[in-house]
Amino acid sequence: MKRPPDEYVEMFLQPGEFHFTHDPDTRLRTLLGSCVALTMWHPRLRYGAMCHYLLPTRAARRSATLDGRFGDEAYLLFLNEAVRHHTDPNEYEIKLFGGGDMFPGVHNKPAIGRHNVKAGLELLKLHGQPVKARHVGGRGHRIVMLNVWDGAVWVKHHTPVLEIEQRKESA
Repeated sequence: MKRPPDEYVEMFLQPGEFHFTHDPDTRLRTLLGSCVALTMWHPRLRYGAMCHYLLPTRAARRSATLDGRFGDEAYLLFLNEAVRHHTDPNEYEIKLFGGGDMFPGVHNKPAIGRHNVKAGLELLKLHGQPVKARHVGGRGHRIVMLNVWDGAVWVKHHTPVLEIEQRKESA
């Protein structure tokens, strides 16, 4: 594993954003709840990308412009960038994160996180892209960081305090 560069650029992705870089001295980072992030990394060229999507797809296509808020369109943004950089999308390592339950115990809330994860996995399967790693579902939020210089993805999963206290009481 290559050590981190002495100086690197850190890009923080807000919900709905997508970023592709060919600069290996970059770290991509985001914060997820029920949203999902896909990380893509080219091991030979050290290109990297990350998206942070909120929903699997949009109900009706009103624009010709792709929108990173939707999983299927965020993935198309990645495919476009891979082709634009003369790379084969199948050479990238794909990892999937997020889809947490942000409202544990609230039964009338839809399972958005679960739907986001399922849609992401189905989309990748449809395109023949294996998922190298995943950390999905559960409760709480995640911080996800992709080091483009070595392809490592770091995940910090924060479980709600209420859930931890309930586990202690039941023990």
